[in-house]
Amino acid sequence: MSLNFVRRGQGPRLLLVHGLGGTWRSWSTILPALSQAREVIALELPGHGETPAAADSGTFAGLADSVERFILEQDLEGVDIVGSSLGARIVLEMARRGRVGATVALDPGGFWRGWERTYFRTTLGASIHLVRALGPALPTLSRSAVTRSALLAQLSARPWRLDDEVVATELQSFARTKTFDALVRDLAAAPEQKGPAAHPSRPIVIGWGRQDRLCLPRQAARAQEAFPSAKLHWFSKCGHFPMWDRPKETVQLILETTAAT
Repeated sequence: MSLNFVRRGQGPRLLLVHGLGGTWRSWSTILPALSQAREVIALELPGHGETPAAADSGTFAGLADSVERFILEQDLEGVDIVGSSLGARIVLEMARRGRVGATVALDPGGFWRGWERTYFRTTLGASIHLVRALGPALPTLSRSAVTRSALLAQLSARPWRLDDEVVATELQSFARTKTFDALVRDLAAAPEQKGPAAHPSRPIVIGWGRQDRLCLPRQAARAQEAFPSAKLHWFSKCGHFPMWDRPKETVQLILETTAAT
């Protein structure tokens, strides 16, 4: 399968992997700044955006295998890589397989245990059902700080400050992703993400929002335990998406982490 992707900028290559329900546009808050220093390749996972779904696109294993094939087919082995949420777990898996260079994982999934699995499945499932029900009204609702705050309370520490077009684009993308429900079920039931990285000399940074209400901050210690060579970076006043709540800090972290490779 061929994954849809966009390229922006010039310089050392940097691969971006979005989260569940996202597209390459999920990076719109930081893509212009990153592309001033790097050649940025932002892909769309199977079943997301303009990339069609395959038989295994409703599973984490299937998505990870698709990204690995994309890296090999595009001659990107050893590329610096950044992921968000589900994409963050995928980039850690690529580091585990030894396919990538410097790795930045922003609030990765896959480290929940016990009741946290049920919490993830039920809260995210309820949120997507609401978003689908709102449908055509999402652009209008996104223009209101009050409704932005209600819709994104689980994902952003300060949703009222977010750009309404960014919010509308993301929520509409969530609603259109047909593999969303299958992936939520698979992620909630699948084994915890394994480590460590195949090449511990290649830098890994795990970033986590202190107000993340989806992948709870307590899970960061498990991620660091699985990837002991990783450095942990905390984003203050930040929810699940640092590129929303802390875009400048996110860009700085990415560029600093990947500068040495």
